[in-house]
Amino acid sequence: MKFLEAVANAFRIPDLRNRILFTLAMLAIYRLGGHIPTPGIDAERLEEFFRQNQGTLLGFFDLFSGGMFRRLTIFALGIMPYITSSIILQLMTIVVPTLEKLQKEGELGRRKITQYTRYLTVLLALVQSFTIATALQSQGNFVVNPGIGFILMTMISLTTGTAFIMWLGEQITERGIGNGMSLIIFTGIVVGLPSAMYSIYQKAFLTREWNLLQVLIIAAVMVAVIGLIVLVERGERRIPVQYAKRVVGRKMMGGQSTHLPMKVNAGGVIPVIFASSLLTFPQTLTQIAFVRDNPYLSAMLRSIQHAEPLYIILFIALIIFFCFFYVSIIFNPNEAADNMRKYGGFIPGIRPGKNTSDYMNKVLTKITVVGGLYLAVLSLLPEMMISGVKLQHLPLLGNWIDAHFPRFILDGLGVNFYFGGTSLLIVVGVAMDTVNQIEAQLIMRHYEGFTPRAGRIRGRRSSS
Repeated sequence: MKFLEAVANAFRIPDLRNRILFTLAMLAIYRLGGHIPTPGIDAERLEEFFRQNQGTLLGFFDLFSGGMFRRLTIFALGIMPYITSSIILQLMTIVVPTLEKLQKEGELGRRKITQYTRYLTVLLALVQSFTIATALQSQGNFVVNPGIGFILMTMISLTTGTAFIMWLGEQITERGIGNGMSLIIFTGIVVGLPSAMYSIYQKAFLTREWNLLQVLIIAAVMVAVIGLIVLVERGERRIPVQYAKRVVGRKMMGGQSTHLPMKVNAGGVIPVIFASSLLTFPQTLTQIAFVRDNPYLSAMLRSIQHAEPLYIILFIALIIFFCFFYVSIIFNPNEAADNMRKYGGFIPGIRPGKNTSDYMNKVLTKITVVGGLYLAVLSLLPEMMISGVKLQHLPLLGNWIDAHFPRFILDGLGVNFYFGGTSLLIVVGVAMDTVNQIEAQLIMRHYEGFTPRAGRIRGRRSSS
């Protein structure tokens, strides 16, 4: 009841109601554009090709476009060029002094970096659309009228679609409820939920492929994974900070106690995206005849396919590596320690300067390892349910494992829907952020939020 009352309150506030309706309208336009095909494509053959290559880099890109990539609509590239541009510019701020200076200039610098991100997004979209057009034309079966006209038309259509999606995301951020780019990705993933639910119903009640125990296991794991995401995404390590009293003019400043929050999963879904991209790229190479016909290369690529033991080991290692890599970009312990010392702050029991920096680095290392393992478990557990773990392919022990281990461990449950760790993390994370945005707007206008702890200020309509 409290949740429904909060939703009703959100629509009673004119400004918040307009923001919510504007956001829904923009997302509806996004979904509508996802059904407009790129001219000159045989959509049926292309979709069949994607069904045969779900585990490759093509299937990974298709996830973030909400199935538009496999149909090659005008929004086929989705928001991926923008995400790639943002990550590239974020990494370049470390090595390019001009970008580092812009990042420290506040709002004006951020606007300039956003402008550079837009330019780079359009450039990447042009390159990607040209690559897609030439690749489709070289196949010969997917293009109705091949030629330079088809290539130019595809480049214009896909690049314009990406630029329009970028504009939609910015409009949602500025005039909607915020998190525009995240909400667009969220919409692309969630749109597959109805077909996913029907697939479960079909296998459980119509074809009887799953028994009651398997359905209960799937439901229990889904609830547990969502609960784990909510718990860890809200988790943070708070380092206590004390500011010494100092006299500024005639006023006594400082003397308060606060804390420095360090998120357990500071990198969000980015480490998983990086790791997945690296591991799905080799599978794309199997489409090349030379690689496919070479017994050594094909055997090596088969060993890092989904659900293979080597794939799982590499996936965990890459996720932890990228967690450390990303955290080292967004947080500098030396700089934080220097800023703390400049304003008279210190961590109780720790000397200012290098000792403070070492202490923060030690804490950061511990929680980053925990965050990396959390992402690895979150990403691999659903994949294990889908495909199992191919332990029978291990040397020496493979035959014994194949004979004695349960088949649902080795072959999985065949859950054929968007239950990947990456998609689930995005969906739950964006849903939490959106609820927090709306809740903040409600509390600011003296209404109660969605949760009991958010209702510090009693709502106008709440009982006393």
